[in-house]
Amino acid sequence: MFAPELLSGRAALVTGGGTGLGKATAIELARCGASVTIAGRRGEVLKAASEEIGELAGAADWVAGDVREQADARRLVGTVLERHGRLDVLVNNAGGQFFSPAELIAAKGWRAVWRLNVEGMLNMAETAFELALGPERAGTIVNVTLSPHHGMPGMAHSGAARAAVETLTRELAHRWRHAGVAVSAVAAGHFDTEVLAKYPESVRAGASRTVPLQRLGTVEEHAWLVALLASPLGHAFSGSTVTLDGARDNWCGPWPPLGLADEAGEVPVEERRS
Repeated sequence: MFAPELLSGRAALVTGGGTGLGKATAIELARCGASVTIAGRRGEVLKAASEEIGELAGAADWVAGDVREQADARRLVGTVLERHGRLDVLVNNAGGQFFSPAELIAAKGWRAVWRLNVEGMLNMAETAFELALGPERAGTIVNVTLSPHHGMPGMAHSGAARAAVETLTRELAHRWRHAGVAVSAVAAGHFDTEVLAKYPESVRAGASRTVPLQRLGTVEEHAWLVALLASPLGHAFSGSTVTLDGARDNWCGPWPPLGLADEAGEVPVEERRS
């Protein structure tokens, strides 16, 4: 998809890089010549993913940590600097949510989604700017959010959090413009990843029907877009949110979509781990 060695000499850190879109992104960045480090909370998952990336695209290393904690954010960025001497690209891919009607979202659940998707992103972005991407060390930050933008029934907490991330993307792009740091976002639609398996069967079966393109996205398509934003052209997108969702943002059909609700017309509630 890209010219060989597009990102040669650059170092990239991908949070949530052990699975799904994050792992696909790490593979593509490595194929483009970047020195890639993946981060997440589960060391065994990261180790397996780094080995897979190495077989497919080139060497990649990993570091475990929690992006929600400021001390961990500093350690993650510091580890990349120790290993590679620089950090040029930060991909804030770590995130998560769960299905629940808005009125049933407890304060604890709301806080958990907010801390991971908003505070985690901000921790990593501000730390990367301070330690690696600041004045005369211009770099790129790509924040991964979600489509659609017309609301997320069944996941209102995530819709609010992702909207906050897009607003912060615009703010940080403006704030750090004089340092030459580009900050952009990718609003991702439904992709065919192993993460989809955690949702109720009715959701998985009907996922592609809510996409006007009538298919799920491939992880490679998402990774190509992130690689583009990490390239020199990416600076022209600073402050922008690029939506990649097969036109799902344009979908205006009935809610819930056919096949999602149960016999009583209710959206399923996802079972949570204790």
